[in-house]
Amino acid sequence: METGKKINPGVWVTQVSAVTALGSTLDATWQGLIKGDTGIREVKRFSTAPYASRIAACIDGLNPGKSGSRIESLIDNTLDALTGIPKDAFLILATTKGPIDLLEENGFRSATGTEPFLIPDLAESVSRKLGLSTPGVNINAACASSTVALILGGMRIASEKADAVLVVCADLVTEFVFSGFSALQILSANPCAPFDRKRKGLSLGEGAAAVLLMSPRRARSQGISPLAVIRGWGISGDAAHIVSPDRSGTGLARAVKQALSTAGIGPEGIAAINAHGTGTVQNDRMELAAFHTVFKDRAFLIHSVKGALGHTLGAAGGIELAVSVKAFQEKQIPPTAGCTDPEPLGKGRIFSRPVPLPKGCVLSTNSGFGGVNAAVIIESGEAP
Repeated sequence: METGKKINPGVWVTQVSAVTALGSTLDATWQGLIKGDTGIREVKRFSTAPYASRIAACIDGLNPGKSGSRIESLIDNTLDALTGIPKDAFLILATTKGPIDLLEENGFRSATGTEPFLIPDLAESVSRKLGLSTPGVNINAACASSTVALILGGMRIASEKADAVLVVCADLVTEFVFSGFSALQILSANPCAPFDRKRKGLSLGEGAAAVLLMSPRRARSQGISPLAVIRGWGISGDAAHIVSPDRSGTGLARAVKQALSTAGIGPEGIAAINAHGTGTVQNDRMELAAFHTVFKDRAFLIHSVKGALGHTLGAAGGIELAVSVKAFQEKQIPPTAGCTDPEPLGKGRIFSRPVPLPKGCVLSTNSGFGGVNAAVIIESGEAP
């Protein structure tokens, strides 16, 4: 899928929220990130004895909702921070496994015990709770799900098919998911260390984000100013392997180049990259190779939040966009928790302390199983 048409959309981010293992609000998550905290700790929700790791970034006190799934409460907590969501907003849900905890509890049965509660039901349930005029859709593009959802929402606004889009993304840590990643032998026994030379694998996490996108015309008509502006995007598929990335980074580089083209800027316009940065040997190496292909030796910052929040799967891109909004507001980049000795291509770009955010745009990237790569370019919503 190629999305490099030059439309310079200027899609406005007008509201954003997030819930993570570091906090029940975006502000609390940000404060934890800046302090260098991590939400990765011993899992108490299920026994990890059979698996390669004992740790993940789980959210304390996340209880099942009426459906019996924790994801319902997670989404509700995230939406609580938003106000005045337009009833005609088009809903895009992004989740890889949705209410997968129901599979472990009662074989994918809802609270009635007779109705299936699958991902399409989840999207419709969210739409119904918000009183939206359409049931919405779900995007599952593996670990790039919410970035792809943001891109599709932006494209919908840019093509005037909608002037308000609500992107909601969420995923849980469950034994089903944990066991799968353990079987792939990519879980780290210690909290993950993105881009560190001694990294051993990823740490799972759970979380959610909600992002309200609007056309500038719609927002201005309601007296709303942007928190940030999505300027460009790109999606590519490398199809090199079912779970491993293309080691050359060619696919991700292509998505980044598409995003730059759509935004109408050159590589010099990027001040920082909020990278996927999972902490696996191959993902981090691939990302650094892709960035070098596009940006060569130009000066820019790189950081990953997964050493603090864990890998939140389909929710990762949405949470990372929310963090980028805070980075613009606070004019700094959080540390990359766990990284003390960066790979050579990260030297002078990746830091274990907060650093000032230079003027320019932020590039946010995510990649997923099956070779999907997605990139968005964001700029500050503040007037120059």
